[in-house]
Amino acid sequence: MRKYIKTQCLETIDILDEAHGEITKCIEKEQYDTAAELLGQCQQGAIKVGETIESTEGEGTEEVHLLEEYCEVLWQIGEDIRSGATVNAIKAEKKLRKLMVSVSNGIRSRIPTQRLVVFLPYKASMWDSLESVWKKMDADPDVTALVIPIPYYDRDSQGRLCELHYEGNMFPPEVPVGLYSKYDLEAMHPEAIYIHNPYDEANYVTSVAPEYYSSKLKDYTDELVYIPYFILGDIDPSNKEAVKGVEHFITLPAVVNAHRVIVQSEDWRKVYIDVMTRYVGENTRSYWEKKIEGSGSPKLERVKNLRAEDFKIPEEWKSVIYKGDGEKKKIIFYNTTVSALLQENDKMLDKIRRVFEIFIENKDDVALLWRPHPLMEATLTSMRPDLWQEYKNLVNKYRAEGWGIYDDSPELDRAIAISDAYYGDSSSVVWLYKETGKPVMIQNCEV
Repeated sequence: MRKYIKTQCLETIDILDEAHGEITKCIEKEQYDTAAELLGQCQQGAIKVGETIESTEGEGTEEVHLLEEYCEVLWQIGEDIRSGATVNAIKAEKKLRKLMVSVSNGIRSRIPTQRLVVFLPYKASMWDSLESVWKKMDADPDVTALVIPIPYYDRDSQGRLCELHYEGNMFPPEVPVGLYSKYDLEAMHPEAIYIHNPYDEANYVTSVAPEYYSSKLKDYTDELVYIPYFILGDIDPSNKEAVKGVEHFITLPAVVNAHRVIVQSEDWRKVYIDVMTRYVGENTRSYWEKKIEGSGSPKLERVKNLRAEDFKIPEEWKSVIYKGDGEKKKIIFYNTTVSALLQENDKMLDKIRRVFEIFIENKDDVALLWRPHPLMEATLTSMRPDLWQEYKNLVNKYRAEGWGIYDDSPELDRAIAISDAYYGDSSSVVWLYKETGKPVMIQNCEV
């Protein structure tokens, strides 16, 4: 039985137990009509609990037999009242309460508790921020773990929701995904919901469908858990300037709305607590200390276990990766970010062109795997439409020439695993890549 449903049953039993005392008072005061009405309400409540138990546990449970006996006692008390017979109210109350205690104990001890935990990723490339948690839940026989990828929208230059995207078909084959339109989360009321999108309406480039904003999800579950999709560099919580520079990653709707927030380290936990306390008020510090956990990011846990041999290399990549004699070239993971392009504009496009020139000259020994940020197109079309066209021409030229790899798949892990070194912009990918122990070099558009 679902924990949520079990709690409802036990709450109903508590209400019935309170009613028993009221029935006794009514009988002693000879308020027989009110007593009869309460007896009927108790019977309806008991029948509802019994039907709930049968719907989850099947027929013939001890608890249902006890509820049937309870209803017979209620009926007999009602018959005695209607016939004018003397009713020992205290004795009747004790018998009803004894039966309810047995039912309550049986629900707690004999009926196994099943938790429903729902994961709501939106981009397949960010699934690694939730995957290890899902695997743990999926392996627990007392948990039903559902993965329900949710749709998201691009925003136009006016901030309006426009093109709809759904990436449910892009998840790893071993992950059974459910179609979002088939699930009513409010009616299901999962024991826990996990999300990795923190923004709600605060993202000016994309937005998950508004019905999945954290401000709504928090009311559909006992525990809304937010795990950031990004990884940030190490930080000293006492460095005020460094903390001020990351506040925009923290003061986000999901941090406010979630019941639990899980961040990548204890230092980051301290930063979140300090920032949110300052943001909301010093009297809230103990609240944030209970809410925010520094137990680590699933992304870091996953990347430490990556092995190149676990990934299949696409056929079209092999001609770039391997020499004519079959020897494998060194693979450089080239990562370009949205923020760098927005800050440097044409200068960054020139930098990318110069990088390509260098790698073309060395393509016999080194393979370039270019992986732009997955929101590059959505961001540029929304915020820099003039820059987007020039960038698009650059992408098309690179892809048409065929000397390098263009990776726009959701499989970030594959790029990390098969490459020999990282080159590109500073981003959360850098901190993941460093966990592999392979070389990292940050590009500078001035060089």
